[in-house]
Amino acid sequence: MKVAISQPMNGRTAEQIKQERQSVVEYIKGLGIEVIDTVLDIDAEKDPMYYLGESIKMFSDADAVVFMPDWELARGCRIEYHIAEEYGKIIILLPQDKGL
Repeated sequence: MKVAISQPMNGRTAEQIKQERQSVVEYIKGLGIEVIDTVLDIDAEKDPMYYLGESIKMFSDADAVVFMPDWELARGCRIEYHIAEEYGKIIILLPQDKGL
């Protein structure tokens, strides 16, 4: 199984995003599940829709999508959720206190 991760990115640097997701990635990999690297290098010059489109492309290789806490507060994550749902991906919602 291959898993993609959706997480809020607005206002965060690429380094902050990587740090926030590291424990989640380690946990999933520890279960023997492959994690698709969906972290993109952020360029302030590019429109946020560009990054949303790139993430959605990467989801096509995933069997499931893990949504990190507060995903519902982020416009891009909400869009990714609906796409994952419409295309029959397994959806995993991490609780606020994911305990990882």
